[in-house]
Amino acid sequence: MMALLAFSPIFLTIVLMVVFNWPATKALPLALLNAILVAFFAWDMSTQNVFGYTLFGFLKAFDILIIIFGAILILNTLKLSGAMATINNGFNGISSDRRVQAIIIGFMFGGFIEGAAGFGTPAALAGPLLVGLGFPPLAAALVALIFNSVPVPFGAVGTPIFGAMSTLESNLANTGVEGEALMQALTQWIAIPNAIAGIFIPLLGIIILTRIFGKEKSFKPALAVLPFAIFAGVSFMIPYVIIGIMFGPELPSLVGALIGLGVVVVAAKKGFLVPKTPWDFPEESKWPAIWKSTSDTGNVGKAEMSLLKAWSPYVLIAIILVVTRIPAFGLKELLTAQQLTLPNVGGIEGLDYVLLWAYLPGTIPFILVALITQWYHKMPVKEIKQSWTLTFGQIKGAAIALFAGVGLVQLMLNSNNNPHEMVSMLTIMAESAAGFSGVAYPLFATLIGMLGSFMSGSATVSNILFMSFQFETATILGLPQILILSMQGIGAGIGNMVCVNNIVAVAATVGCLGAEGYIIRANAVPAFFYYLIITLIVGGMIIVGFNPFPI
Repeated sequence: MMALLAFSPIFLTIVLMVVFNWPATKALPLALLNAILVAFFAWDMSTQNVFGYTLFGFLKAFDILIIIFGAILILNTLKLSGAMATINNGFNGISSDRRVQAIIIGFMFGGFIEGAAGFGTPAALAGPLLVGLGFPPLAAALVALIFNSVPVPFGAVGTPIFGAMSTLESNLANTGVEGEALMQALTQWIAIPNAIAGIFIPLLGIIILTRIFGKEKSFKPALAVLPFAIFAGVSFMIPYVIIGIMFGPELPSLVGALIGLGVVVVAAKKGFLVPKTPWDFPEESKWPAIWKSTSDTGNVGKAEMSLLKAWSPYVLIAIILVVTRIPAFGLKELLTAQQLTLPNVGGIEGLDYVLLWAYLPGTIPFILVALITQWYHKMPVKEIKQSWTLTFGQIKGAAIALFAGVGLVQLMLNSNNNPHEMVSMLTIMAESAAGFSGVAYPLFATLIGMLGSFMSGSATVSNILFMSFQFETATILGLPQILILSMQGIGAGIGNMVCVNNIVAVAATVGCLGAEGYIIRANAVPAFFYYLIITLIVGGMIIVGFNPFPI
């Protein structure tokens, strides 16, 4: 009964957005109200705790809004300066085939940005770039989210793995296993099965693209690009796995995608494995309303600058992300030290909101690079003002959804603060799944990782929530802990495809707020197939008794 009550806010969110096609701006506030009622009457939380943790969620949503704001500002700046028109021409010079463009930008470039920054940044950057090339905004949102899954377990220079280790250390207390050894084993056994699945993700994304957005409404155009899609997957996944095994969790996505990007761009330019007949969308006049932007995202200017000058903001963003995320450069510690702190939120002792304003990708590099670009591209004051005005206009809808969504998650996550010492709503859902499944638990391990990301918007948070739980469950059921933990880590990445917060973020940047329910429905298909592949691979290992790291 308590598990059903705990699940009710999630169930309401899914029903309203997926079944009734409500926008997140309406569905999530109602789901938050549902969670508040459950917290009061079922978990018996105090008014102070309910208010405090919900308010804390509102404050945490501000972090995401800054990232979205910065990504949109970069896009509007590039549009109005004419850089986006030049970038479009440049990509058409590599390949005019939309399938190839989607793989290069969504899978390769997006994977690199995920490896460097994470936290919703890749889709928020890749989506608008695809729109600038002529993709329908809805198509750009879908493929950007589908492709932002494989690199996620090692996103933001390995942050999800470090988040997992922060909770697993207590599980290792009486095992004699060193934390460093477990982290390396976890990295390896996330990388190997995820790389096998990852080879097919470019094809999976293109299948969705051509089936929904093609004139033919068919899978056939996707099958025509199968050799190139598999080649792209292999180009990313081979370095991804080698780097993960040899160097740990910080660099598989970042360096793997960078190597793959170089290989695939050269191949596309030379026409290697590229279909002879380019594929395109129908004429814009034939696009259904849901494909189009519902907000004023500005027009792409004229291509009147060099390709190097047009690309320089993205190059600068990539460089800044790398040097500020890798500790060896020494800037990470400096930037994270710049903090604004609001202590004891809602009067709750120890609940401190910390805004790492200098370390958020939204400020450095996004807003910083936008300001530099406005000067470097010699934009008139009128266009600079317009870029900021458009950005504020586009962010408004996302704000409501994110405040409600993150407030909901923080309340559910912290509902263990109650007089009866009940576990949190999220934990009781996971425990119920484990109790229900028994030895069939490997069927659910990946789903639990997906659930954590779906609700929280973060693979890191999903791992913090459920890694320790998955370890204990595997131990009780006599299953190989490292393989169950692998399924959790990969599931947390898969959940990014259908994660409400990330969907709101990318919908805001491409201008299709209100289509979130449609995006969840469409992306649930590749997410399910991805889940099946991982469950077959890792579940197969468990069935045959393979345990690569006995604990």
